[in-house]
Amino acid sequence: MLENAIYSILSPEGYSSILWKDSTRYKEAAEKMKLTAKDLYDLKVIDKIIKEPETEDSFEKVCKSLKSEIKKNISEMIVKTSNEIVEERYQKFRNMGEFIKIN
Repeated sequence: MLENAIYSILSPEGYSSILWKDSTRYKEAAEKMKLTAKDLYDLKVIDKIIKEPETEDSFEKVCKSLKSEIKKNISEMIVKTSNEIVEERYQKFRNMGEFIKIN
C-alpha cells in the first residue's frame, strides 16, 4: 500500500453519522477506523508500505517501486505450490480478525 493512501469501505463522515449521528466527528471516526497504511500494516492487513517521494518526478518513482514490488512478489510466489499459496492466504485472512485486548 502506498504510504499516503487510505483504505475504507465508508468515509469517516459516513461512519460518524452512523455511529454517533454526527458527521462533524469525522476526525475521531477516522482514528477509530484505522484506515492509514501504518494502521493497516500494524493490523497485518497489508504486507508492505511503499514510500512515496515528494519530488516533481514522484509518479515515475512510485511506478518503479510498484513494478519492483510486483516482480519481487511474483518471484516469491512462483516457487510455491498452489496449496502453499492458498494456505498462506487462508492464514492471513484468519488472523485479520484477531482480537487484541488493550489495558
